[in-house]
Amino acid sequence: MAEAGREMRAGPATADREIVLSRVIDAPRELVFEAFTEVRHLSQWWGPAGFSTTTRSFEFRVGGEWAFVMHGPDGTDYPEWITWTEIVPPERIALRHGEFRDNPNTFESTLAFAPHGTATRIEMRTVFPTKHLRDQAVEKYHAIEGGEQTLSNLAAYVAGIVRKGAER
Repeated sequence: MAEAGREMRAGPATADREIVLSRVIDAPRELVFEAFTEVRHLSQWWGPAGFSTTTRSFEFRVGGEWAFVMHGPDGTDYPEWITWTEIVPPERIALRHGEFRDNPNTFESTLAFAPHGTATRIEMRTVFPTKHLRDQAVEKYHAIEGGEQTLSNLAAYVAGIVRKGAER
């Protein structure tokens, strides 16, 4: 059973600039990690409800980049860019995320994948450069709801993979 959780606090140095989301996903850690690291999977679930993703380029390695466009349900396109700063399979991914390379408003995220019985607990910790940018992401862009929806999409996607594997 999937469970979701969120918090907006952390250590004193980043507490006012951080969003932390977590979810238990009913799938093995290796599969959940793979769904985050292979473009054939990412394009199937990435983004909030109603969004789709088109990848322009993808190279999963430290220093590699993922350039993509998120297509909103209202037809708005949102160009996005990620560079991977740390990869520890199947435990951890760290990245920088913005609208484009060298964007001064780029934020940093760390994703931790921990075994939770036969399931996986994923924690996504995002730190913004300023409190104002964090607050803007929460209030204007609905970052918490969007992040929870994205993790929900991931949970549904890997559940489908697990079901298909069980049917074989």
